[in-house]
Amino acid sequence: MSASWSWFLIALIVLNLAGCVWLLWYTSRKRGGGLPTGETTGHVWDGDITEYNKPLPRWWINLFYLTIAFTIGYFVLYPGFGNVEGHLGWSQVAQHDAEKAAADRAFAERYSHFADKPLAEVAAAPEALAAGRNLFANHCAQCHGSDARGARGFPNLTDGHWQWGGDADTILATIRDGRIAGMPALAPAVGDDTTITAVATYVQKLGGLPVDSGLAAVGKAKFDVVCAACHTITGTGNPLLGAPNLTDDDWLYGNDLATIRAGILGGRHGQMPAFGPILGPDRTRLVAAYVYSLGPAD
Repeated sequence: MSASWSWFLIALIVLNLAGCVWLLWYTSRKRGGGLPTGETTGHVWDGDITEYNKPLPRWWINLFYLTIAFTIGYFVLYPGFGNVEGHLGWSQVAQHDAEKAAADRAFAERYSHFADKPLAEVAAAPEALAAGRNLFANHCAQCHGSDARGARGFPNLTDGHWQWGGDADTILATIRDGRIAGMPALAPAVGDDTTITAVATYVQKLGGLPVDSGLAAVGKAKFDVVCAACHTITGTGNPLLGAPNLTDDDWLYGNDLATIRAGILGGRHGQMPAFGPILGPDRTRLVAAYVYSLGPAD
């Protein structure tokens, strides 16, 4: 907070407290000559309920003064009075860091014995899987779903189809370091609209869908020149590049002609953030073990 804003808040707080003190004093002091006995405000309800004009009891007024004294004491001890830190030196950031450090120590004490074990062995431990499942629910389910079956543009982690590879070490690297899948817009390289449709048709054929064989043949010629560099000449993909296998039944964005054409025209830009800095090494290994356990058995 800048110094000017700090002084503005300090002045605002002081004026409000002073205003409250003055208002309490003014409204509770004895008026000249006092109030006539039995004076009413003139308000009557239900014919026989009359509102009298009487000051608040002294004990009630004193309670208001106590709240003001408490406020002043709070600002002396804790931050809130502009940039003044408070006599105790407390801050929510420091408290958060201390509580996080304590939680990290407790977590490490409980799960550190998994740190040196192979990930496949960790994936077979019920205690590790329970922790990994909870971490997955907090950090991964937003994209991959609570059941890890993914959604459009977010991979299904339970079916054995892996864009970057499904071995334990690769899964760990994916979660720790993140992935960036960038398919460029290939319309300029593929050609006109008819050729783009032909290539999309051939991609459908690779996936086992019924298509026009003549149009697919035209698309294959262009595919072999432009697309095979990443997806290979057979269309089986390249995990090192994150280029998906086009010959299986796993379609990240959909297998209809319009969706495939859109991918060729505009490209695809999927990104998974790196969770290593967020989770730390121990938690990352537990999540990786849980994800590894979701795939079909070898």
